[in-house]
Amino acid sequence: MLAAGRNFIGGRWVASGSKRTFASLNPATGKPIGHFQLSTEHDVDLAVDAAEKAYGAWSSTPAPKRAMALLKAAGILRSEKERMARLVTVEMGKVLKEARGDVQEAIDTFEYFAGEGRRLLGCTTPSELKDKFAMTVRRPVGVFGLITPWNFPVAIPAWKVAPALVCGNAIILKPASDTPLCATEFVRVLERAGVPPGVVNMVTGPADPVGSKIVRDKRIRGLSFTGSRETGEWILRNAGIKKMGMELGGKNGIIVMNDADLGLALDGVIWGAFGTTGQRCTAASRVILHEKIAAKFTAMLVERTKKLKLGNGLLAGTDVGPLINKAAVEKTKRYVDIGIAEGARLLCGGKAPVGAGSFFQPTVFGDAASDMRICQEEIFGPVVSLITVGNFDEAIGVMNGIEYGLSSSVYTKDVNLAFRAIERIEAGITYINASTIGAEVHLPFGGVKGTGIGTREAGIEGINEFSETKTVYIDYSGKLQKAQID
Repeated sequence: MLAAGRNFIGGRWVASGSKRTFASLNPATGKPIGHFQLSTEHDVDLAVDAAEKAYGAWSSTPAPKRAMALLKAAGILRSEKERMARLVTVEMGKVLKEARGDVQEAIDTFEYFAGEGRRLLGCTTPSELKDKFAMTVRRPVGVFGLITPWNFPVAIPAWKVAPALVCGNAIILKPASDTPLCATEFVRVLERAGVPPGVVNMVTGPADPVGSKIVRDKRIRGLSFTGSRETGEWILRNAGIKKMGMELGGKNGIIVMNDADLGLALDGVIWGAFGTTGQRCTAASRVILHEKIAAKFTAMLVERTKKLKLGNGLLAGTDVGPLINKAAVEKTKRYVDIGIAEGARLLCGGKAPVGAGSFFQPTVFGDAASDMRICQEEIFGPVVSLITVGNFDEAIGVMNGIEYGLSSSVYTKDVNLAFRAIERIEAGITYINASTIGAEVHLPFGGVKGTGIGTREAGIEGINEFSETKTVYIDYSGKLQKAQID
């Protein structure tokens, strides 16, 4: 039976004013799993109206009480983890063990930010004047628009929703149109957890008109977006003055030095390159190999890659699931053709198997150069390029020679090199002797350069993204005092 999704506005599940729907497809089979609202600008207006109406009472609710809804949501997700994980696999395609991790990340996120409800820390500091007290407090922003991607259809909405709610904002969630069923079930969890009507609203539909209306609406005071850099640039040009959080992808690299544990590095490259079929903003799409171990490691990687099993993520034994849709398959094939034309050597993979579903073989390119497009542009598919370097300094130059700066990794047994890498790599995240993926919810997540605008999600930085700092002065001297005036 196909799911029938509706918008969630003002605490009610309602049809769009367009009276039209779109299908969500299982990427492993190409078959529809449900139909969802093809919303209009008017539907967004209704959601903003509901959020504005609910904001006052919610923002004045004590933060520890707001946090209780998050804790309840974590409990509901924990009790229904397997069901939610299977939905993630069916709608997004990632293998079931990864889908369980997606849901667990949401559980962890709700628990973490529920704890922040008893903190929301400001600071106190001495005044330069007598009989005067100075401090800062956290205040909500207002109505927040959340635009989320399809690759983590439960975890990333939780990354945004949990801190937004505990800080006292009301929200409009616009999920990716490839995963509306996961978003619908996620919002149902919040409804069951007791979030008041109008505090959480969800509107499904395409970037235009739904996403563009959220971006441009002046009543929406804050916006958090995860997606492509091109879309992020459009948002920055069109959003007006809003509090903004953006995560815009990466072209992440793993350096493997000549003293590295090659077996450990191989595990990290396989996981980083082909986990989630390469559809992570932190995916390892470049491997930078010291020339002394390059030939040996390349042979190890190709042998291991050829053994990976493509298939439906629900089936036992599947290592790599499908890409999200046929357009992603076509894009990945286009980049394989570009890599061959640029002179890189196709070592394995490179094809889309014939048959149902949006599958693409795990692909390895050797003899790649840092300035090739396959080494510069985000492919978002199971393609990894190997670049050989002569020394550590050259490896750092290759690592930094891109427009992005999200995640990075170095495999070495030399603690001195490890600390030099931490200091010199231009990225928001650096792993030592671990892959480029595996963020933990209590630590900030985000990047530099073309990856974003300096904000971070998760951890205490998530509170900063979804709140404002208010500075407070309390003068109890009983007279007019003038700071900086002698």
